[in-house]
Amino acid sequence: MASFDLAQQPHRRFNPLTGEWLLVSPHRALRPWQGQQEAPDRSQRPAYDPGCYLCPGNTRAGGIVNPPYTGTFVFDNDFAALTPDAPHGAVEVGGLLRAEAESGLARVICFSPRHDLTLPEMTTEAIRGVVDVWAEQFAELGARPDINYVQIFENKGQVMGCSNPHPHGQIWAQRTVPGDPAKETVQQRAYFQQHGRTLLTDYLEIELREQTRVVLDNEHWVALVPFWAAWPFETLVLPRRPVQDVTQLRDAEKDAFADIIRRLTIRYDNLFQTSFPYSAGLHQRPTDGEAHPEWHLHMHFFPPLLRSATVRKFMVGYEMLANPQRDITPEYAAQRLRELPEVHYKQTEAPE
Repeated sequence: MASFDLAQQPHRRFNPLTGEWLLVSPHRALRPWQGQQEAPDRSQRPAYDPGCYLCPGNTRAGGIVNPPYTGTFVFDNDFAALTPDAPHGAVEVGGLLRAEAESGLARVICFSPRHDLTLPEMTTEAIRGVVDVWAEQFAELGARPDINYVQIFENKGQVMGCSNPHPHGQIWAQRTVPGDPAKETVQQRAYFQQHGRTLLTDYLEIELREQTRVVLDNEHWVALVPFWAAWPFETLVLPRRPVQDVTQLRDAEKDAFADIIRRLTIRYDNLFQTSFPYSAGLHQRPTDGEAHPEWHLHMHFFPPLLRSATVRKFMVGYEMLANPQRDITPEYAAQRLRELPEVHYKQTEAPE
């Protein structure tokens, strides 16, 4: 009987952050593709777009005029998914039909006044400004008694549902702790109570020892493809020092955070020489007034592209009805990303 080989044979992998499993099917990576293909984003955008509601000085949908900002800019979302004045109330029928009012706030963070930039095309110093705003917003919103979780995230690219190409992210802060952070809280708490160390501290030690899934690192941060990655080129960005939220980062750690975000997203763009779409966001402690020594700040990147700039992964069928599944192994994905240059492909293109 042949020996078990993670690189060749179908198998399950466990995600200790969520307590869930996924299926890995390496042999399927060679199957022919005749399905849907996406149009790659190779558009050339102007530095300023008079029709963009996020550019400095322009008027947003609600009639508010943006200030002539020169760095980052934060404002309350004009089409917020959450509102702070939602009336209290609940509905329950037979213990099965349940609904309850949810309140909160939603904000938009413009990363840059430049309409034509994305994170990998910004300077490390400019990205550090974004990190500072993340910390400021987490501190402000997390201090509110009506807010128990602050979710900071970015959707990049039309394929990820981004409604405006201007570089920006969002913050949704709400009364309850949403599903995925709640799962991660349960799993990290159980591990911390048993071992007295954060789950991700011990996980990072394993990854640094094995090196096969590490993409890049610096003095304070590590970017890797997690052993349990569901998306083809999914990555997890971890601080070497366990902190519970972004406000606890020291200045040098914030600088290093900006550095690793820029270097990682450059590799993403270089993979298929396109503006690489993804959903990304921070996971950090709930702001429910309780101590959370079990929490270890981290950032997820979930990009959908699989084989090229035009072929994406779809979470359908088995993934919707059973559990996530992937073809290429996390180890192969990490190797592909690791081998890419750190100079953005646009800077190496010959002028026409």
